[in-house]
Amino acid sequence: MINAILWKLRTGAPWRDLPERYGPWKTAHERLRIWTADGTWERILDDVIVKDDAVGNVEWTFSIDSSSVRAHQHSAGARKKGAAPLGGSKPSPSTEKPSDGPVAG
Repeated sequence: MINAILWKLRTGAPWRDLPERYGPWKTAHERLRIWTADGTWERILDDVIVKDDAVGNVEWTFSIDSSSVRAHQHSAGARKKGAAPLGGSKPSPSTEKPSDGPVAG
């Protein structure tokens, strides 16, 4: 599983492109998420650094992407014209149709 995570971090490819030889991409992603949250990933990297420093001539390469992309207004989940409001909320008084009064029956 560590090889799968390292492949993803090294290539920067989407998780779904993880080669089959590393197993299911969802498993690798979930494992990294859990290990990052509980500090396991930090301990793994610390151990690797200590062992690599013992060998000597260690080169660490970091790639950081700081791009920012603004999403189109329709991608933000705005209601489409004529669509019912989410959650079954009632229309406000200003948008209700006027009533013709009681219906005789």
